[in-house]
Amino acid sequence: MQPEQWLITCERFAPNAPQQNPVEDIWLQAKRLIREFYFFCQDFSVVKSLFELSVDCQIFDFSKLHEYGVFS
Repeated sequence: MQPEQWLITCERFAPNAPQQNPVEDIWLQAKRLIREFYFFCQDFSVVKSLFELSVDCQIFDFSKLHEYGVFS
């Protein structure tokens, strides 16, 4: 089977290179929200809820996402 016929293409990121990995930007936004509302974080369930809210309720459009074509 030729690479053009593959259903999935694996993109390799350099190890420990956050500037290449679009997931790092998602983590950064989620952590930023938690830091802004730290005063509500009395226990881990609140932290978890804030994190899920930040990830579930956004459409991510980072410039690095478009570097990977169909992946984004």
